[in-house]
Amino acid sequence: MRQWRVAASQYPIGQLADWDAYAAKLGRWVAEAAAGGAKLAVFPEYAAMELASLDPVTMGDLHGSLDTVAAFMARADALHAQLAREHGIWLLAGSGPHKLASGAFVNRARLISPSGQIGHQDKLLMTRFEREQWGVTGARVLHLFATPLGRLAVLICYDSEFPLLARAAVEAGAEVLLVPSCTETLHGYWRVRIGSQARALEGQCYAVHSPTVGDADWSPAVDRNRGAAGIYAPPDRHGAQGFAMPDDGVLALGEESRAQWVFADLDLDQIAVLRADGGVLNRRDWAEQPGAGGLPAVTVIEMT
Repeated sequence: MRQWRVAASQYPIGQLADWDAYAAKLGRWVAEAAAGGAKLAVFPEYAAMELASLDPVTMGDLHGSLDTVAAFMARADALHAQLAREHGIWLLAGSGPHKLASGAFVNRARLISPSGQIGHQDKLLMTRFEREQWGVTGARVLHLFATPLGRLAVLICYDSEFPLLARAAVEAGAEVLLVPSCTETLHGYWRVRIGSQARALEGQCYAVHSPTVGDADWSPAVDRNRGAAGIYAPPDRHGAQGFAMPDDGVLALGEESRAQWVFADLDLDQIAVLRADGGVLNRRDWAEQPGAGGLPAVTVIEMT
């Protein structure tokens, strides 16, 4: 399937009354994405932190909320897998804390197939807040997901601001970069957006950016959320084939801080044509830069 529709969420962090409220909310969101024709729906970074509101004792505790949410993640994964099967849709579940055997926490996003298979990508580079205040740890392994939709990679928020990570994924075959984010200011949103667009340009690929939105005064971790979902392409054209990407590379863009889905149709065959014979050949010409080597390793995960 080389042509398909993607949905990027502008997902509001809510204060949940109970688990059933979470299941109903997530069910509505997934159903809306599927009704819009999406084959893949992308949720933001730290969207799972709204589960902290299910424990009134720890929901206002920055560090205690990590344990609380981590304890819910297996149940959340099962719910996502059920919804993926019901709607025949791939889901990038909203990331959340995962507790390692060492006791350290990583920020983990999970890619879930309609068959129920689950792959994961942990955030590699920590922001100052995660590193200095929250105690969330950076991971070391970058994955490429080989799926029937195409070859996907996940760059969680700050990771999108580092070109060598995306380049390693592109060299391993990535055609679509998924960029879930959580930013409390417009400065942060624009850093991730600019990074996403730059990675799409450099890699001649698509980038799908999904942010959290809205205020959650009860949470010390995700209390302020600003951003707009965007789906980006390399700004280029191929005259002989008679198609062009948008001049600014923006396929779709949401209304800042409004809860909504943003949809766009992706054509991976067009990406292949641009990589072979576009107006420019950024992907090919990368290697001509001085010091272009030294990319991180990528582990390929087959998903069906």
